[in-house]
Amino acid sequence: MKTLTIKDETAAGQILNEIALQFESEYITVKELIEARIQAEVVRYEKDLGSYIKGLVLPTDLEKRLNKKNKTRIDPEKQVYVALEAFQKNGFFILVDDEQIEELDQRFLIDESTQISFVKLTPLVGG
Repeated sequence: MKTLTIKDETAAGQILNEIALQFESEYITVKELIEARIQAEVVRYEKDLGSYIKGLVLPTDLEKRLNKKNKTRIDPEKQVYVALEAFQKNGFFILVDDEQIEELDQRFLIDESTQISFVKLTPLVGG
């Protein structure tokens, strides 16, 4: 298993959040990275409702209200779809070792020195 720590940063380089993810392969795609990140955020959210505020994709206001009242779960597939679409529409970008990644199917090596940053340009809201 390879452990990878990803950081959320502002455009000015301020670190907002860090998440550790694990992968079986030493080469992953951007799509696999985003999917793993969303899955980890959903698990974290289910443990602590307030923690999801730092997530890549924020549930809609209605979903937030339902979750507070009925503890309805977030749909991870829906959130993955929103995140993948946002990546393709430049809602955020990903830096791997300070180099911008632009394609979902782009593969890259992960090892102990790999640095991953998600730079959010605008808050994303899941539909």
